[in-house]
Amino acid sequence: MEPGSAPNQGDSSALSLAASEGRRHKTGAGYVPLLVISAVCLFVGSLSSSLLAKYYFIHKGSSRWVSTWVQSAGFPLLIPFVCVPYFLKRTQRRPFTHFTPKLWVLSIFVGLMLGVNNLLFSWGTSYLPVSTSSLLLSTQLLFNLILSVLIVKQKVTFSNLNCVMLLTLSSVLLALSSSHDRPPGLTRAKYFIGFFSTVGAGLLFALYLPVMEKIYRKVYCYAMVVEMQLVMEIAATVLATVGMMADGGFAEMKREGERVFDKGPRVYYVTVAMTVACWQMCFMGTAGMVFMTSSLTGGVCMTALLAMNVLGGVVVYRDDFEGVKIVSTVLCVWGFCSYVYGMHLKNTKHQETDNKSSVTPAGTGPRNRHGQAMEMGRMPDVASGLV
Repeated sequence: MEPGSAPNQGDSSALSLAASEGRRHKTGAGYVPLLVISAVCLFVGSLSSSLLAKYYFIHKGSSRWVSTWVQSAGFPLLIPFVCVPYFLKRTQRRPFTHFTPKLWVLSIFVGLMLGVNNLLFSWGTSYLPVSTSSLLLSTQLLFNLILSVLIVKQKVTFSNLNCVMLLTLSSVLLALSSSHDRPPGLTRAKYFIGFFSTVGAGLLFALYLPVMEKIYRKVYCYAMVVEMQLVMEIAATVLATVGMMADGGFAEMKREGERVFDKGPRVYYVTVAMTVACWQMCFMGTAGMVFMTSSLTGGVCMTALLAMNVLGGVVVYRDDFEGVKIVSTVLCVWGFCSYVYGMHLKNTKHQETDNKSSVTPAGTGPRNRHGQAMEMGRMPDVASGLV
């Protein structure tokens, strides 16, 4: 069977076993390039989308439904990646092959959950400085660890627990002393609406990551990840579109671009288009990291990137960067380095174990039910066995 082809029914158990074994071993020539691409998309998308969202509100943009809609409206950008490989004969697998009714329902449900998360994020971004909202979002990591333990049986080690505690502490310090950071004219009530909306977005995202990891364990190739992401973002866009229609959002979008946005219609629509593309990069980068590593690793990377968002807010928007914010950023970097070091130690130990097993006499190693070497039906999950 070719790597891109779909399995028949008789091979389903072999694929399940291959996927299970693949989560313990880093194999496949495409693993590292795809992991690097996902990391770059996550980095660029997260930083750019955060700064563009704030740019929209700074220059008189005010529609939270528009801000919500652009986060998922980039789903058409995924269609070429779903269809083109099949039409160019680069794979024999047809798009959406082996999508069960359960997988369809799960994709739609998670997409709606993502839409609610996008709305909460928009409310938070509209009221808080980029630096404050970014650091507040790191509260999701503690809940991400707890939910990962409950949902995907994530192992708790000193390195990941230390990382989570440091990043959470940075958020607590910020929350206790950042009320003076309110933009001029923002009432106390609206500040706390933004504060709790941002925390709510972080908690919902903490649930989203382990749920996706559990679903991805039933997925045997990266193409299915892209297809699931397409379905989820369509569901999220439908939710945002319904909200915009009910609230007059499309008419408001036109009026906003022509009369309200102080940079003019052209800059307005360029900002919207760039935001759509950047959010798409961010979500696909997140999906790739969760698929190839683990939900906790994806959450740690997202949280560590918040430090970059803080620096971006300081450089671009001249947000205050004193006292507690400096300490919070240092704690973010410290926690991430602790996590990476723990991964390095586990990876070294894992490689030593693999080297020992490689000298096992022929015929005594693990075989699939056909007596053949395991075929890589999906990109393996390395970090789930590392931390």
